[in-house]
Amino acid sequence: MVEAIVLAGSLNDGELREISREPYEALIPLAGKPMVEYVLAALQDSPSISRIIVVGPPALKELQIPKLTTVVESTFSLMDNLRLGLEQVSGEKHVLVATADIPLLTAVAVEDFIARSRAQEGDLFYSIVDKETNEKDFPGIQRTYVKLKDGTFTGGNLFYFHPRIAEACWSFAEEMVNLRKEPLKMCARLGFLFILRLLLGKLSIADLERRVGKLLAIKARAIISPYPGVGIDIDKPADYDFVLPFLERKEV
Repeated sequence: MVEAIVLAGSLNDGELREISREPYEALIPLAGKPMVEYVLAALQDSPSISRIIVVGPPALKELQIPKLTTVVESTFSLMDNLRLGLEQVSGEKHVLVATADIPLLTAVAVEDFIARSRAQEGDLFYSIVDKETNEKDFPGIQRTYVKLKDGTFTGGNLFYFHPRIAEACWSFAEEMVNLRKEPLKMCARLGFLFILRLLLGKLSIADLERRVGKLLAIKARAIISPYPGVGIDIDKPADYDFVLPFLERKEV
């Protein structure tokens, strides 16, 4: 069995403010209920998930949250929120981490990702989705893609790893989060030649796995998910408008 951490502490201070005045993105209503509830429901329905730890505002306790769910009050730092979630994990076993802004997530997708991760050797497993799969299931979807030798992919919002690697990776992960809006500095950290090859589509999934593994001193694996819902996150009004009809049909 797996414990799941849901990161739900992002303030609603960006473009989604146009959609809702809720103070946190996780609380923005979608088809009649807060966005985070869709993620929690998918995890609750997943046979592999034994417990859910959701890190976010105290208001989460007032929602329709699953049994065996622990609510931990969040800070304003993504990395600090992850640390708070990991502190609640019981025992030495792999954990699943998801963000609160992927309302199209399903229990089937969660089970598939965990099963594919367990079938490989590794310390950190990260979900990715092929562009063709995305556009087949959700025509017109707008995502940010990276072209690799193996295909064209977008990143997912599910991670599976053992907590023991957290401390070893913490410094680098914090650095990458802090540099996410400074691409030149990030390129310098990752290596300009590596970034150039990435931009030219000269890298494979295996190349990326090796690079991340070398930087973090771990064995990293990218897991190709056949379920686009693992990576369709709500970052801007256009995302909200695109996803809303699918959820409205689902709730009928």
